[in-house]
Amino acid sequence: MKFLLPTVAVLICAAALPVYSETNFDTIRFIQYLEESTALEEVRQGNIDMYYWRIPSDRLSDPAAREGIVIHESVGNSYDILLNPAEGDAFNPFALRDIRFALNYLIDRNLIVNELMDGYGAPLVAWYGIYSPEYISIIDLLESYNFEHNPQLAQEMINAAMTDAGGVMEEGIWMIDEAPVELNFFIRSDDPARKAIGEVLAADLQSAGFVVHRDFGDLNKAFTTVYGSDPANLEWHLYTEGWGRSGFLKYDSSGLSQMYAPWFSVMPGFGNPAFWNYEHPELDRVTQAIFSGNFSSAEERTDLIREGITLGVEESVRIFLADRVGQYVVHEDIDGVVNDFGAGIPSRFTTINARSDQTTLDIGVKHVYQGSWNPVAGLSDLYSNHIWYAIYDPSLFLHPYSGSVIPVRAEWDIQTAGPDGSLTIPPDAVLWDVESDSWMDVGTNATATSLATYHLTFSNWHHGIGMSMDDVLYAIYFSTEWGTNEGENDPTVDPQYTPRAAQSVDSIKGIRVLDENTIEVYVDYWHFDEDEIASWAGVGAAMPWELYQAMERAVLDDKTAFSRSVAQSKGVNWLSVLIPGDAELLREYLVQFRDSGEVPIAIPAQDASDRYDAAISWIDEYGHAVISNGPYMMQGYSPESRTITLTEFDDPTYPFAPDKWSEFESVTLPQVSDVSIPDLVTTDTALEISVGTDGADRVLYFVNDATGAIALSGDVDVESDGSAVVNVDTAALGVGPAGFKIFAVSDTVLRPDSYSTNFLITQAEVVPIEPVEDIPSDVEPDVPEEPEVWWYAVPIGVAIAAAAAGIAYWRRRA
Repeated sequence: MKFLLPTVAVLICAAALPVYSETNFDTIRFIQYLEESTALEEVRQGNIDMYYWRIPSDRLSDPAAREGIVIHESVGNSYDILLNPAEGDAFNPFALRDIRFALNYLIDRNLIVNELMDGYGAPLVAWYGIYSPEYISIIDLLESYNFEHNPQLAQEMINAAMTDAGGVMEEGIWMIDEAPVELNFFIRSDDPARKAIGEVLAADLQSAGFVVHRDFGDLNKAFTTVYGSDPANLEWHLYTEGWGRSGFLKYDSSGLSQMYAPWFSVMPGFGNPAFWNYEHPELDRVTQAIFSGNFSSAEERTDLIREGITLGVEESVRIFLADRVGQYVVHEDIDGVVNDFGAGIPSRFTTINARSDQTTLDIGVKHVYQGSWNPVAGLSDLYSNHIWYAIYDPSLFLHPYSGSVIPVRAEWDIQTAGPDGSLTIPPDAVLWDVESDSWMDVGTNATATSLATYHLTFSNWHHGIGMSMDDVLYAIYFSTEWGTNEGENDPTVDPQYTPRAAQSVDSIKGIRVLDENTIEVYVDYWHFDEDEIASWAGVGAAMPWELYQAMERAVLDDKTAFSRSVAQSKGVNWLSVLIPGDAELLREYLVQFRDSGEVPIAIPAQDASDRYDAAISWIDEYGHAVISNGPYMMQGYSPESRTITLTEFDDPTYPFAPDKWSEFESVTLPQVSDVSIPDLVTTDTALEISVGTDGADRVLYFVNDATGAIALSGDVDVESDGSAVVNVDTAALGVGPAGFKIFAVSDTVLRPDSYSTNFLITQAEVVPIEPVEDIPSDVEPDVPEEPEVWWYAVPIGVAIAAAAAGIAYWRRRA
């Protein structure tokens, strides 16, 4: 099942024969520093060890500001504008697709990157930008969107759409039914870049004829105003949205679903049946095919991605602005930092692998608590995940530099007959049946495309009870029950969780427990990379089954809700196991289960009193219900001091030594070291471009003609000395300016280096010499017998530009 689903996606397993070792620190403290300048000074003085947020570049320009710190640059954040396309009681211009699309020309992406981000970033026209491994395969499509800042064109498009809608411009203001057209713009004020982006765009919208009301706030407020309200109420029209990544994806199969498709429940309406919801069946079809592996080759998958991007950009409900290169600071005495290409230094590997001669690691964070903590439809913000991944060991994760799926708590074997064949499922394999509320044998003649066999590593949960296959079985039950929508009155449906879980649940054709540590999962899923099958089929739980049982009962009793939108519509808390009130609610259910001897029907009958007692005692001691299986455990959250404290999980069953991830501390990036290309060539010239690289396996090249279209492209293997030669057929380009862009690519480190420049192609011309004066016939002419011809080309002048970029990226709201 898909990695993004916290309940199903990450197989939590643990070891039979542990190799126990202490963590690098006894305590980790996450301390809120809202102001970046304050955080920088605290890191420099050694009062905190690192800061898990970007430092503005102007704060680091003075050499004195860099004393005592190490700066790590990474790409893990992107900005976009989320538009509300709902039709409400008042006129909403963004209900019109042409006006939404016009904003692509009203927005100045170069201004955002060069001025508001001080050049630390790259313009972005769709979800996949130059820092995504998917970018190179679709570069021609992305670069075909010529979204240059063109306010005149944007105004013409807005004028046409508004006039067709019955709008009239009066004294520079658009009027509908004699009332001004007003926009509520929610602007994130806790991020200086997004605040500036919002102010600039608000001014541009006012110039375009709209009345703009600015509403400022942080993510907590956005969860209510934007994500938690019915779009038809028009409490907001635009939002300066941001995304962060907690890992680097080689194959980003969920990104287009999340950013463009209604089915994923992250588009306006957010899947809540009580709200107006954005709909687009074709986007759903295309993105679900990408998400669930409904393709038969890498080429077909790329075609689906191209189709999804085209539809998403045309709709422009999310308009992407820029990828941001962040500068993160770490005190010079801290070693072991892992600069993940997706997450940057706030990766799960840094928190676990960092080391110093101190017993406490102090990490400054932008926000210490936003949203909610629950493993079903919570933990949806970047800030919580920075902390969560030190507490939780998933079964598998993503390599920080290649984005490939790697084992954490599980090893796997894959068998597949895909994409067109099938495997026979043993008749004693089972599935959870939602109608009978029981496990049912799949019977004879059942088949599946692939089989994933997981060898799990079990240890103790943080409350001291051993992990077991029961935790895995309960999570399979939960994902099936809550991933199946049986109709209007089905109580086990959450609009933000169920549609995503359904994609994975529908593909599972049977499971079979082989022994206490081994389980088979049969799925109708195929991918050309078998490790992606392992990621898809993974089953497990992030917390002990008794906590899932208590959370589920509290939600079914309408005392809380897994997701934000359901909580908002029902007027209850968005469940957070970190908050004392919600932890106490779960404690009441655990006591009830213990006293009644109740055990869920989804797991084998047993005496569960020890589990219930352990969870109850944990809540009594710590005041929260965050119980997982990682190297650190949650000590507590102090709203007063804006601090979350973790302590070492001092348990002999924990399987990993502190240096488990030390191999990720350094990486060699591919680089373009030299390019030899003339400024001027003629159409009869065979253009041979010499390229020098370091650490690269291949060179990908793209040549643009005078229209800006990609006319030639290809890839060339790099020789052992790092050299490569690109041959360009200039006749295929025609006369005029041409652009050349190359990427130095490594097969194992998926962050290419790039170089681009321009050259000029001219037509060779023949110019005869003027005839000489007549010479008497009796005088031997001192000239050739045939007239001499001069071949020449006239240079016109060439503008040369060079740029360099890199590629780096799971996305969370930032």
